[in-house]
Parts: sequence; C-alpha cells; structure tokens
Amino acid sequence: MAMHACERVGLDFIQSAPYRFVSTVDLKITPEQLFEVLADAESWPRWATVITKVTWTSPEPRGVGTTRTVHMRGGIVGDEEFLAWQPYSHMAFRFNEASTDSIAAFAEDYRVVQTPGGCHLTWVMAMKPNGVAARLGMALGRPVMGWMFQKFLYNLRDYTDKRYRVS
Repeated sequence: MAMHACERVGLDFIQSAPYRFVSTVDLKITPEQLFEVLADAESWPRWATVITKVTWTSPEPRGVGTTRTVHMRGGIVGDEEFLAWQPYSHMAFRFNEASTDSIAAFAEDYRVVQTPGGCHLTWVMAMKPNGVAARLGMALGRPVMGWMFQKFLYNLRDYTDKRYRVS
C-alpha cells in the first residue's frame, strides 16, 4: 500500500488547523482507567467505530515519540506519532503518513480532568485536507462529522460503563 507523507505538525496545529472538531464527555471512571482504555489497542474499534484495527509499533512504555498504525473503514491507514503523553491527563498524536493523499495534516488531542464523579474528556480532532475535492468534502461534511465524533465519545462512555461495571 502506497503511503503519503503528511505535514509533521506540532501541538500548536491542534489550535490553528483549518478544520477542528471539539467533543466532550463526562465519564464515570477514573483518569487512570480512561488511560488504560486509550492504551488498549483492542478497545478503539469498540467505541470509535470508524477504526477497524490499532497496532502499537513501538515498545512500551508509551510516551512522546511512541508510534502506532491505525486502520479505518474505507481502507484508510494512518501511521501516527505521539506528540504528548502525560499519563492520566493528556495525550496527542499526529499522522506522519496516510494511505490517502487527501490528508495534508491530521492530529488529535485528548485532555482529561478528574471530576467528583470520574473524569471529563475533551477531544479535539484537527485536520487540514489536501486538494480542492477534499476541502469541499470537509466543508460539506462538517456537521455530520461533528455529530459522528461526539457520538464516538458517547460510545466510549457506554464502553467504559460496561468495562468497569459502573451504573
């Protein structure tokens, strides 16, 4: 499979990207339990339903510079590198390469804050499409994408409620 280089963006891209999707959810689990789920390659396809497979490609311990490969529906594959890994509070990654040339730059940011009932997650997906068709598709698809990303976090809440048997 041919891979296409993506811009090697930094954490600042998450705030400045042309397309940003911000989703939030309150979870009834601890930040430690949430990071356990986020570190579990098998859990991602269960709540982020666009993902079909996650493979860590660098050894533990996880940290800045850790890599993994994510397979998504539609045959899209992304090679990711972590830009932030602060256990129980913050993780972020970018695509270094993607199987489609329609993605110029892509990054995600996960921020976790402990709450009296568990934790609050803020997830930002930041993207810069490549080419006129991709930009047009993003502009037209933005409302549906925003809804879908928020739905992923509701799925995450359902998944963590079941995994940790919270009511």
